Amino acid sequence: MHLARFPRLHFAHLPTPLEPLENLTRELGGPRLWIKRDDCTGLAGGGNKTRKLEFLMADAVEQGADTVITQGATQSNHARQTVAIATKLGLDCHILLEDRTGSTETDYNYNGNVFLDRLFGAQISRHPGGTDMNEAMEQCAAQLRDNGKKPYVIPGGGSNAIGALGYVNCALELLHQANDRSLRIDHLVHATGSAGTQAGLVTGLAGANSGIPVLGIGVRAPKAKQEENVFRLATETAEHLGKGVQVAREQVVANCDYVGEGYGLTTPATIEAIELFARSESILLDPVYSGKGAAGLIDLIRRGEFSDDENVVFLHTGGSQALFAYNNDFSLPEA
Repeated sequence: MHLARFPRLHFAHLPTPLEPLENLTRELGGPRLWIKRDDCTGLAGGGNKTRKLEFLMADAVEQGADTVITQGATQSNHARQTVAIATKLGLDCHILLEDRTGSTETDYNYNGNVFLDRLFGAQISRHPGGTDMNEAMEQCAAQLRDNGKKPYVIPGGGSNAIGALGYVNCALELLHQANDRSLRIDHLVHATGSAGTQAGLVTGLAGANSGIPVLGIGVRAPKAKQEENVFRLATETAEHLGKGVQVAREQVVANCDYVGEGYGLTTPATIEAIELFARSESILLDPVYSGKGAAGLIDLIRRGEFSDDENVVFLHTGGSQALFAYNNDFSLPEA
């Protein structure tokens, strides 16, 4: 897989670290835990969308766009990273935020990622939960075209075959790091939502014949729907890559038992996972993605799903900026 065949900008801080979680391993008494720090990609505080945006923004620039449009939930990590790179490249950015939680808390609606969206200069519009956000983006694009602009529409999470190339590249990067330190990776676990991260990882690892299974811990959709979305995008990504890359349906696995009451709503296990990572490893997770992914991983370890001699890598997808929007979900000691 020669990714240099595809247009790409280079602004992510790569390779991101691959680190042992020695304290957490002792705390849980389970397999040997490692973390791939994609919270350290650099753009606007980092996160997994930065890898995707290297390919997506290259495509936007190649097409002569002067404006980018994207969508996400109120506390979208993807929106933050998109407006940050758009600003750096001198492009306008329209962000459509969907209310998926119904929260009326000031911190949730104006702090965290939303504060950063505004700081970077995004033009923000808000939409009620259940809105057809793809249609809303197309309407925004049509209006901009009528005004003489050249918009480029990025899907939620940057999750299409172009964006997923960022995680094909991550899979190759991870294999290189593991090979250099003679680390046998038995499992790769991460939070999965809009499907692009998992689709890219599965495609990259399959194309490299790595034999490493990927487990996505779902944060929104039921298992059948999540796996369907990931497999469809992985197939599209493999076709985009060409060169005979193929993904088998059984390589796409999601566990969606840790969603709780819904997307963006924390669970006690999410809060426990965030606090456990913070107090054992000084690593900050987020309440929407990495926190729920870690909660699933912790529960699976406690249930004995992994052998003690296995190496499990947790991919940190970033998003700690959203912690400041969820202050009231934590019961922390008074300052």
